Amino acid sequence: MTVAEQMEIIKRGAVEILVEKELVEKLEKSAKTGVPLKIKAGFDPTAPDLHLGHTVLLHKMRQFQKLGHEVYFLIGDFTGMIGDPTGKSETRKVLTREDVLKNAETYKEQVFKVLDPKLTKVVFNSEWLGKMTASDMIGLASKYTVARMLEREDFSNRFSNQLPISIHEFMYPLVQGYDSVALKADVELGGTDQKFNLLVGRELQREWGQAPQCVVTVPLLEGLDGVNKMSKSLGNYIGINEPADEIYGKVMSISDELMIRYYELLSDLTMADFEKLKADLKSGAVHPMEAKKQLAREMVTRYHGAEAATQADENFVKRFKNNETPDEMPEFALKAEGEKVLLCRVLAEAQLVKSNSEGRRSIQGGGVKVNGEKISDENLEIACNGEYIIQVGKRRFAKVSFA
Repeated sequence: MTVAEQMEIIKRGAVEILVEKELVEKLEKSAKTGVPLKIKAGFDPTAPDLHLGHTVLLHKMRQFQKLGHEVYFLIGDFTGMIGDPTGKSETRKVLTREDVLKNAETYKEQVFKVLDPKLTKVVFNSEWLGKMTASDMIGLASKYTVARMLEREDFSNRFSNQLPISIHEFMYPLVQGYDSVALKADVELGGTDQKFNLLVGRELQREWGQAPQCVVTVPLLEGLDGVNKMSKSLGNYIGINEPADEIYGKVMSISDELMIRYYELLSDLTMADFEKLKADLKSGAVHPMEAKKQLAREMVTRYHGAEAATQADENFVKRFKNNETPDEMPEFALKAEGEKVLLCRVLAEAQLVKSNSEGRRSIQGGGVKVNGEKISDENLEIACNGEYIIQVGKRRFAKVSFA
């Protein structure tokens, strides 16, 4: 591809490129020399499960892979033990090395659902940061001032409100920036909330006599509510390890406006096809429901395969158009500890909800059906015999029996 064509792809869904002129020059040099650019993106393994919000960055990395550049998936096993202070109003809990390594292994399994494993270099920043001596760390700390650190909004707010800022939190942007020095990165990718940390990398590379990396920031993906950032804590997320029917159903639940956003940031559609889709939706040539189903199939195919996507599509039609239960669903044989058991407890044991209290709330909200009958009594007990088809919400089903 020409440099102009590469830039068109890189700009897709990007919020900011710093500095665009420098990136064009790097791409031109790469084209002339045949040497690919080194693209870096770091992930601290602070939680074991990834959702579609995390994959916005992975998708941008995949675009660079397709352009022929060298992608480094950097697992921050060292920085993860410090804890990224970005956006935090208080000091984060420090993770143990065991927690970090366990989460890191889970990350490696999940990211290759997006990235090409043959074209991805997985590196751990403990490889160089873990070898630094106290003297090295003091030398690194001397490269930045406290005044510059307090330019960060989260640090500034905490300082103004007389909230604690631990010294080790100041080290986080520095050690993340040093990752770029160690890898001699040409480009670093990150969310808009990481801009300060990414720019520190540019400054440190200058200090070490390297050409400063370019920075490409990507947006923070809105969750299912279309307002807040996708987050497990807010419950507005689509997890990439969720069942196919769950992913499909959640994509179908988003607004038409949010669907366009997801297409732009997550879909493999070419820019030409993406623009055509938008035009067809505007003219009415394509119905939003059909476009949403296409997006849902693409997401399920990516994380579960084409066969699962076809099945999820069929299941959706059965449930929502024909008001039928799915042909296949999880089955649970629960241990009978008496003649009856609280339905809310059954919901939790069948993994339809996370706890008895969540089960009660689901029943109160009218979202629970047993054998097709809506339940309104949160204290309902069911007999510990026979078989039940239990539904929570629109997409969660389970077949329950008692042993």
